[in-house]
Amino acid sequence: MTRVIVAGAAGRMGQRISYMVHNHPGLELAAAFEHPDNPAVGRDVGENGGFGTAGVAIAPGLAAVIDKGEVIIDFTFHQATMGFVQLAAQHGRAMVIGTTGLTPQDLGTIGDLARGAFPCVQAPNMAVGVNVLFKLVEKTAAILGDAYDVEIVEAHHRMKKDAPSGTALKLGEMAARALKRDLAEVGVFERNGMIGARTDREIGIQTVRAGDIVGEHTVYFAGAGERIEITHRAHSRDNFARGAALAAAWVAGKPNGMYTMFDVLGLTDF
Repeated sequence: MTRVIVAGAAGRMGQRISYMVHNHPGLELAAAFEHPDNPAVGRDVGENGGFGTAGVAIAPGLAAVIDKGEVIIDFTFHQATMGFVQLAAQHGRAMVIGTTGLTPQDLGTIGDLARGAFPCVQAPNMAVGVNVLFKLVEKTAAILGDAYDVEIVEAHHRMKKDAPSGTALKLGEMAARALKRDLAEVGVFERNGMIGARTDREIGIQTVRAGDIVGEHTVYFAGAGERIEITHRAHSRDNFARGAALAAAWVAGKPNGMYTMFDVLGLTDF
């Protein structure tokens, strides 16, 4: 059994990750933690999450429980994540990181630390269906080439702090790579006013924030006289949490370094 520590265990994602870990046959929910000021500290993580007594009290921070587990699952906030990564490196603990809003510099730091100290699965979205979507978008862009415009629309709940979503950015990167473009150069993230005609190389990524939308992503490939739309809709957070538990079971015991959900799902060469 792989012993797992869940970060942000009182949050919406943390509760569902705790549930999935608790019910995974190859994992043990060994510890859970929150910010020391969180009112859930001290409560049983299962009772707090609505899935029964788990026998694990929510601790006030990672340092208090880091010796209890082998893998840390973190879907919290990018600034907090960077602190957890430092502790994981010091203690040689594997990580599964689904936090969004990480900058290229953050990802570079995580990669450097992981290569020297611990194995880490990092992905902007750990749902199995979304990772299949990533590969489908890459393949479709490569087949259609420059004759088709690429546009991405993403929608999430009104409380989501970052925009565009990490998933939308990854979709843009997959399409750009297949088209031999750099998303940093061709990405268009807003349109307003007299913007002129669309360029041939741009990849548009537009954002919707409303209500309690869990997560929706549509990629448009629009050509002369036709278009292809590839859509993924998440109906609950359980898809992300289930993928995180799958990644935790997979990463335990792997060599130090950075991995993605493509590695976990065997999609690297797809």
